[in-house]
Amino acid sequence: MSNEELHILFLGRDIELRIVSLITKGRQFSKHVSYIDCGSNDETVELAQEVDCPVHHYKGEVVIQHLAEFISSELKWHGRILLIHVTNQWKISDLLLDVNRANEDWDIYYAFHTEDQANEEEDVSSILSRTIPKILAASSEGCKQLGGLNPLATASEIDSKMKVRVIHTGQRPVVMERESLATASRFAQLFYWMLESKHPLFLFGIPGVILFVLGYRLSGNLTNIFTELNTTSIGVTLATIAMTLIGLFAMMIAIILYILGKQVNRIQSQYNWPRES
Repeated sequence: MSNEELHILFLGRDIELRIVSLITKGRQFSKHVSYIDCGSNDETVELAQEVDCPVHHYKGEVVIQHLAEFISSELKWHGRILLIHVTNQWKISDLLLDVNRANEDWDIYYAFHTEDQANEEEDVSSILSRTIPKILAASSEGCKQLGGLNPLATASEIDSKMKVRVIHTGQRPVVMERESLATASRFAQLFYWMLESKHPLFLFGIPGVILFVLGYRLSGNLTNIFTELNTTSIGVTLATIAMTLIGLFAMMIAIILYILGKQVNRIQSQYNWPRES
């Protein structure tokens, strides 16, 4: 399935600290991203509206049949949907895996958990209304079929012609990744970010400070080290002076470029100039 046919729906309540990052991340996978609010008391809805995200208010119980019926009747979306219940256990890093599930050829893919975590083997025999939704990936027909089930229905009562998977999920699998040089240490991460960001305060400022401090410290000991003028003493003296001046010039360049960059950004924002992506 193409990403254009996928509608990502975030379901949550009082997630003002996460809503903007969720919407921004979701738009990397689909241009259709909406938020279903379950009665937030903070600024979640206002923040979602500020980033031009459609907001739908849901006042029912968080039951998969009711949610599917709400999506079919209110949104009237004819493509595939990916409903994600945003809780403290769900991480934004899980979004890629959930999108991959939604792009698979399932009419209904429903992952849930229950309040009784002791029964990890609970599967399609579970009464759907007693489960806590995690994600739902479904086609429009699958969503209508799920929304039409009675409150005591199980997954086995879904039309057998549909491709359905209903699973009880626990913790996400931990994927071992190779550690690159950029993530080997905090210093390597900082150095890599300095190179990628190309910030003048880092490219010129830090080397300038280092050269200036070294040159200044060395210049204070020159009069004590060399008691006579010769080729070696003159060379070391000139090198120390050059190191100090280069460090000073580098710091000045960093400050000037930083100020110019701020001015350019201010002018672009004032006149709505297009920026390079």
